[in-house]
Amino acid sequence: MQTDIFGTIYILTHEQTLIDISLTKEDWETVCNKYDVTFAPDDATLVEIKNQLEDYFKGKRKTFSFSIACKGTAFQEQVWNELLNIPYGETRCYADIANAINNPKAVRAVGQANRKNPIPIVVPCHRVIGKDKSLTGYTGTRTDLKEKLLELEGVL
Repeated sequence: MQTDIFGTIYILTHEQTLIDISLTKEDWETVCNKYDVTFAPDDATLVEIKNQLEDYFKGKRKTFSFSIACKGTAFQEQVWNELLNIPYGETRCYADIANAINNPKAVRAVGQANRKNPIPIVVPCHRVIGKDKSLTGYTGTRTDLKEKLLELEGVL
């Protein structure tokens, strides 16, 4: 899928469920090595996800209504589920997420879980910022992408 913000993003579904969004070709190649990937651009689920993402990038959509599945450790999944509670146009700091999952000392671990998020944008790790309101790493070091998403949502 082609976007103005990211360029090409790669979407992977399995049984009518979104399981991965890769923001770089390198990440997509890693996903392709992990899963048996088949190119099916006309798949109804994939088309619906692409349409909803396009609406989001145009500022016409604030929530998504398709099925998702994030596989990770129990801790990562707990963090990712908490990210889904952050409303469009709002942010939280890493400590807020750690407190929300009843693990206030896990601030750095929350950051690492964000970095491993397999479904960025939809599971809004971009809405997590530093306590001092700084834009800390997004998918590693891509704070420029985080900034663009937060601008799209009217946060910046």
